[in-house]
Amino acid sequence: MNNNANVRGEKAASNLLHLAAAYIALEAGRDTLITPTRTDISPDRKNATIFVSVFPDSQAEHAISFLARHRDPFRQYLKQHGRFAILPFIKFELDYGEKNRQRMDELSKEIQKDSL
Repeated sequence: MNNNANVRGEKAASNLLHLAAAYIALEAGRDTLITPTRTDISPDRKNATIFVSVFPDSQAEHAISFLARHRDPFRQYLKQHGRFAILPFIKFELDYGEKNRQRMDELSKEIQKDSL
């Protein structure tokens, strides 16, 4: 893949992440914080996975089921607000990498506190 294709892919991923955040802010309830953290787009740009973090953790399954139910309305939102040559099929998943990073931060703070 050449450099221009990489740049286009990164722009598409960034745009998709921004639009997902805007859509979730409009449609999700206020009891749960759902934050899109990153996107993975296939090289052919036909499929995309949007990773989200959810607070509180106890609402994670509910949030993923909400996002799955809103997959088609979100694609309509993308058609209206995005500029994609190919509108990707969207899948939402929990971002366990972000969850692990947060846990590592907590542990690091505990270790620093204990060493003082």
